[in-house]
Amino acid sequence: MQFTFAHNNFNVLDLERSLAFYQKALGLTETRRISAADGSYIIVYLGDGCTPHQLELTWLHDRERPYNLGDNEFHLALRVDDFDAAHQKHQEMGCICFENPAMGIYFITDPDGYWIEIIP
Repeated sequence: MQFTFAHNNFNVLDLERSLAFYQKALGLTETRRISAADGSYIIVYLGDGCTPHQLELTWLHDRERPYNLGDNEFHLALRVDDFDAAHQKHQEMGCICFENPAMGIYFITDPDGYWIEIIP
């Protein structure tokens, strides 16, 4: 028996804002969408166009307050082929929340406060 990764899920408060962020910051694009017939939720899967792994964004109609992310010790990590250009772009976007030059990495934060590690 072997398990393989399929996706990670982030619940989001403003789906359109999150979709715009992930497209602009990371180049992720929508691969499929599931909408409840009663409008209670929308699930959007984002892909990088290179790997089968996806990020699932879940929007809940009745959610009115930001999600409590606790100490936010979990994160998503992405590799980038041009680390310096990515860092400059994210710096211009104002979304860098933590840098660790000794390790050669940094983190950005999405509109809901989720951390994303950027690895060269």
